[in-house]
Amino acid sequence: MSIFYLIIGFVLLVAGGEFLVRSSVGLSLKLNLSKMIIGLTVVSFATSAPELIVSVQSALDGFSGFALGNVIGSNIANIAFVLGTTALIAPLAIDKDFFKFNWPWMMAFSILLYVLLLSGNNLVRWEGAVLLGSIVIFLVLLIIRAHKNKETLRVDEELQESVWWKIILFFILGGIALWQGSVLLVEAAVEIAASLGIPESIIAVSMVALGTSVPELAASIIAALKKEKAISLGNLIGSNIFNIGSVLGITAIIQPIQIEEKGMGLLNNDIYWMLGIALALLPLAFLPKAYHISRYKGIIYLCAYVLFLYVAFSTL
Repeated sequence: MSIFYLIIGFVLLVAGGEFLVRSSVGLSLKLNLSKMIIGLTVVSFATSAPELIVSVQSALDGFSGFALGNVIGSNIANIAFVLGTTALIAPLAIDKDFFKFNWPWMMAFSILLYVLLLSGNNLVRWEGAVLLGSIVIFLVLLIIRAHKNKETLRVDEELQESVWWKIILFFILGGIALWQGSVLLVEAAVEIAASLGIPESIIAVSMVALGTSVPELAASIIAALKKEKAISLGNLIGSNIFNIGSVLGITAIIQPIQIEEKGMGLLNNDIYWMLGIALALLPLAFLPKAYHISRYKGIIYLCAYVLFLYVAFSTL
């Protein structure tokens, strides 16, 4: 029965993420926002909604390590699995501005999380407030930079002609699906972990993280196929930033996150993978061809993700 609930939870998360992404893009079109803003904020926050709801739900249920594992695992999956898969389907060209603003902010948030976790192996409320405050600073600076970019998004006619009632309906349906999906997913994953003797943190950093990254995968592939590189890459980088700043920030404020002894692999192994995979974007983007993520680079990232999963489960 747990497997059935797990599958239903995944389906609801995918459906909810799709509804939320479409409503968010429709809203951004109504407000005439630029591609950079859409990719780094609206779409990123929408595709991060599954991580937020799953993390808050698991923290409230007393599985705070599950919440942290979900975010760390999702950030790894976003770059290694989602970016790798997207590049394999449609090679990506990288804007020079990507490494002047987007990537440094992702690295800054990743390092900030690492530093905060080192001081006590937990995230207390004031540290959650620091993460959430950092998101506000990031958004303010992003909006300031966006004023220099007047380019607007070109999407299909269906989205361009979205009306307010459809935007609101999709938003409500997406929110309900994400909420119900997160409840089923957390309960099923915890039961499966307990029955197999696998720590919740490992289930969170692998199976659940991969499931909550499906909206990012769908949004990035669609954007890449439409040649909207700013949205595809911006979505992934922005999602990682929102995962750390808003997901962990809000979760820690609601319920402080404490890493138990059986979940120490998050600090001893997983977080280093998150930092390393994010850092690897720099050399991969310049070698051998600059500002280009080719198919073979995508394969490298996919192989890295498989290796990460192998190492995670080999510690059992």
